[in-house]
Amino acid sequence: MFSRLARPQISLLGQCAKNFSTTNAAQRKVAVMGASGGIGQPLSMLLKNSPLVTQLSLYDIVHTPGVAADLSHIESPAKVTGYVGPEQLADSLKGCEVVVIPAGVPRKPGMTRDDLFNTNASIVANLAKACAENCPSAMICIISNPVNSTVPIAAEMYKKAGVDSSRIFGVTTLDIVRANTFVAELKGLDPTKVNVPVIGGHAGVTIIPLISQATPSVEFPADQLKALTERIQDAGTEVVKAKAGAGSATLSMAYAGARFAFSMIRALNGEAGVVECAYVSITEATYFSTPLLLGPNGMEKNLGLGKLTDFESKLVENALPELKGSIKKGENFAASM
Repeated sequence: MFSRLARPQISLLGQCAKNFSTTNAAQRKVAVMGASGGIGQPLSMLLKNSPLVTQLSLYDIVHTPGVAADLSHIESPAKVTGYVGPEQLADSLKGCEVVVIPAGVPRKPGMTRDDLFNTNASIVANLAKACAENCPSAMICIISNPVNSTVPIAAEMYKKAGVDSSRIFGVTTLDIVRANTFVAELKGLDPTKVNVPVIGGHAGVTIIPLISQATPSVEFPADQLKALTERIQDAGTEVVKAKAGAGSATLSMAYAGARFAFSMIRALNGEAGVVECAYVSITEATYFSTPLLLGPNGMEKNLGLGKLTDFESKLVENALPELKGSIKKGENFAASM
């Protein structure tokens, strides 16, 4: 059961401490693709502040030299370089070991993640092709929505290039962060000590929080459990509505993206027991988010679903048709390129 697994301990603010000595640390080069955007800028700042990162490569189609110049003034060791435009894309990726991709357009009121498909699918396909060509061994962390489709797109682009696609991860960490926060609020717990596995996908009903496997153990009446589950599933829309057309979940997504990237770097550095949920290929034609044990080569072990309650099993059953459709849509798009 996931409840027995240690939650990845992360204090993003703690990463900003002035003790930035990297004398004995591995040299890690990280790229952010879409670094000038609403997620990309705060994500880049969190990465710049971390002693885990020694080189930070920022790419976007506009404004990255300015973002890089701004971040370069922060008193942390990571060297920041900005790249702008398609002609600098290849150079932005060379030598990178972790690539985080938040590039794309954000959701607006009334839009679903799937409404973003036409624009973001092309962006992710082109970036994935560039990654396959310039940093084929890097860990690819995809934030761009709809993740349920963009991860299959990236994987298909890797396959076309003859590159192993097993190092591509869909970042669903924000669903876990939200679940931890909402459960902690309801139970009066410290959210940094709560860990709720979330499986499935990263949109609506495909988001499946496993409250029964939470650490510490918690219980809710059926009606409250249903309401909590639906809030976790619809939390992105909650933020879109609250911002009233001014954007989507950018700051919390930046936090979640940084948390996943830090976990990946810690695993690359040889730290044992690093576990994160992520949306990955589990068979030739199926993608699903489950807790993963990370290691120096990416996913060391898929930890599976654990024991589900009847309520959770029904959530999985309800999610599969939408999930399969999104996967197929992504694969078809990649095939047409």
